[in-house]
Amino acid sequence: MTTVLNATIRSEQLRGRGALSNASGRYEKQSRVLVDDGWDDGWRSDDDTPPPLRTEVIHDATRTIIARNKSPDISFDQSINPYRGCEHGCIYCFARPTHAYLGLSPGADFESRLFAKPNAAQLLAKELSSPGYVPRVIAMGTNTDPYQPLEKKLRITRSILEMLRDFRHPVAIVTKSPLILRDLDILSEMAEMGLAKAALSVTTLDRKLARTMEPRAGTPVRRLQAIEGLAKAGVPAGVMFAPAIPALNDHEMEAVLKAAVAMGARSAGYVLLRLPLEIKDLFREWLEGNVPDRAGHVMTLVRQMRGGKDYDSAWNTRMRGTGPYAELMARRFHMAVKRLGLNQTQPPLVVTKFRQPLARNGQLSLF
Repeated sequence: MTTVLNATIRSEQLRGRGALSNASGRYEKQSRVLVDDGWDDGWRSDDDTPPPLRTEVIHDATRTIIARNKSPDISFDQSINPYRGCEHGCIYCFARPTHAYLGLSPGADFESRLFAKPNAAQLLAKELSSPGYVPRVIAMGTNTDPYQPLEKKLRITRSILEMLRDFRHPVAIVTKSPLILRDLDILSEMAEMGLAKAALSVTTLDRKLARTMEPRAGTPVRRLQAIEGLAKAGVPAGVMFAPAIPALNDHEMEAVLKAAVAMGARSAGYVLLRLPLEIKDLFREWLEGNVPDRAGHVMTLVRQMRGGKDYDSAWNTRMRGTGPYAELMARRFHMAVKRLGLNQTQPPLVVTKFRQPLARNGQLSLF
């Protein structure tokens, strides 16, 4: 089925958002076409500016909080996502297609209709207290950002960290937000016990490009400052150059790594742009709308690294791509890492300190 623009959102309302449209999800049997017949003038003002798209928050009624995966090319096997959808609005976000499972669009819906899990800490305590639970590092920020703007008010991520600290459970975080510094009191305490590390995703040093590509995420400078704040607080800090987009930001790889090292980063990684399912159309639309002079070149290089396709989901190559251009990118990354002294041997996060916390009366407590 060919998807088209969802009639509930006008293109003028998407200013300040990443997606330029709101096409129906792949599981929907019906789709709607936006047609202006001249009758719907209630939203119009003197300058023809419609009201902005508002963010809607919906409580997620999930009954479990730890997600597990068996992917052979991912370094973790369990993770926590406090939110579904992400207001950062990164146009390339590989989590966008998950909104289709909810009957919503991976486009504007993904960044404006968010699902929050307010009882996440209680669910986590219950799962960690299960007799058969085996402690392994929990990753956060692997799908949607745990420190997206909504977290400032709801503090769900903080409640999760408090629970992990009480259970002495290791956690690894990736974020684009300087809001992570709010939780330095918890993270530094956990890091002192070998239980926490964090990385900031920095895709560009160009503030204009960042604002267009990741409209509601922290600016590049503030993300670098967050790395500095983590490092000074004793939290092992790293940088993720992700995604690396050919002919758009890939030329900045070395500069981003160098800037991160200057702020205290000691580890680094990168991921090639991934365009599964609906993202390929959303990203192509974004390219044509924002960098039309480079759109064709970017997609040509993407296909060269994906066996002639927009995306190839094969294990072990989906993160790095294949072909000469992908090999060159990998070589550049490894040379920069070696030159900057990144990714030196570091002790792994500790799992042996895991225990169930005691309540004030000395009895084991879930909550």
